[in-house]
Amino acid sequence: AFAVTPADTLVEGFAIDDIISMDPGEAFELSTAEVTGNTYDLLVRLDLSDTSKVKGDLAESWTVSDDGLVYTFKLKPGLKFASGNPITAADVAYSFERAIKLDKSPAFIIGQFGINGDNVADKAKAIDDTTFQFTVDKAYAPSFVLNCLSATVASVVDAKLVKEHAAAVTPSADYKYDNDFGNAWLKTGYAGSGAFKLREWRANEVVVMERNDNYHGEKAKLARVIYRNMKESSGQRLALEAG
Repeated sequence: AFAVTPADTLVEGFAIDDIISMDPGEAFELSTAEVTGNTYDLLVRLDLSDTSKVKGDLAESWTVSDDGLVYTFKLKPGLKFASGNPITAADVAYSFERAIKLDKSPAFIIGQFGINGDNVADKAKAIDDTTFQFTVDKAYAPSFVLNCLSATVASVVDAKLVKEHAAAVTPSADYKYDNDFGNAWLKTGYAGSGAFKLREWRANEVVVMERNDNYHGEKAKLARVIYRNMKESSGQRLALEAG
């Protein structure tokens, strides 16, 4: 039987069997976006009260150069990852770099702006601890660029933590880098700063998230959110009726 759920815990049943990785640089499935949206932060995210606009998440403000090529983001002061490590513009730059170099399914969302493995260090770079600069190849509607930067692939990862878990790789014709940018570890690991921390993901079974007390925004009311994999809605209903 199902145990009684504590008041500060939410248990939801829905199909999470599409999740193949929790690495925001790789994840491209709907269910994963549901999790990463709660566990990772972005420079900007869609404003849910008006989804035609974005609002600052880690970014306090941003400017676009007159020629439309350079986007400069100022980070909010005093930000921290769930690990306690400070969030700096270097973490943002590393997050973009690893997404481009890993070149997984969602990489094109950033890559379409003329960014590739050879130029990403110049095109997505930290100017100082709180200033990140993103340079695109031609002038686009700023709303389009900012919209793309609200995608999961542009999530900001804890560079220090990820680098500690990066695995050595033998470069090949398909992949010319000597490490995996923490991809193997981040498939089930966590290096974010969102309202919740990813505590556990067991494929086709369960996702467990816990409140992140280092979160920069309004703290989550719930201490824990659990998604249980349930395929059919009748199964979901039975489980709910059983408590």
